[in-house]
Amino acid sequence: MPYHEALAEQFHVYAPSHPGFGASDRPDWIDRLHDLAYVYHWFLDELKLGPLPVLGFSMGGWLAAEMMAMYPELIRRVALVGAAGMKPSEGEITDIFLMTPEEVAELRFYDKSQVPQYDELFGQSPTPEQQQMAVWDREMSALLTWKPYMYNPKMPFLMAQVKTPALIVWGKQDAIVPLHCGERYAQAISGAVLKVIDQCGHSPQFEKPQAFLDAVLPFLTAH
Repeated sequence: MPYHEALAEQFHVYAPSHPGFGASDRPDWIDRLHDLAYVYHWFLDELKLGPLPVLGFSMGGWLAAEMMAMYPELIRRVALVGAAGMKPSEGEITDIFLMTPEEVAELRFYDKSQVPQYDELFGQSPTPEQQQMAVWDREMSALLTWKPYMYNPKMPFLMAQVKTPALIVWGKQDAIVPLHCGERYAQAISGAVLKVIDQCGHSPQFEKPQAFLDAVLPFLTAH
């Protein structure tokens, strides 16, 4: 993705496909988001990567929040983008598992005409193999994020202990994870900065790529 390329101009970028997603096997013991956080502790330890900056989107933002609560010594700074994991006290996180993938793609953006790669990413008919992989990924996502749906009730208390520098990036018109969740993250994490991007939905890295990079790059490169 273009934002990967932009980040790779200043960082060595790891963009992992999580265990149980894509072509990987589904580990029997992974059934909650914090189980994945253990996996990434082992990953960082094995490759001797920490401390390092972490960038997480949506469910991956929730994962990044769990990571910095569990092993802050390996995380230098964190940017959470439209992150799940925090229960809104107003409104609710949209249940994407009650919708078709096409409906979710439509809901993901405030204005899809702003997305330079919309047709390339979302406008093509998937192959049977891609359809099957999408079903597999959807099942794994549901397993990790169900009951309660898309949040950890302990998150406000976990984030209150965090001292890691944090940037919270949100599309103002996010129709999947409401902006109120971002405000709660910013309130809970000491010193966190909330950057709201107007006329933007759930995925600013696609819909407002320059505004997204303008917010994230200076933060991630800071010392």
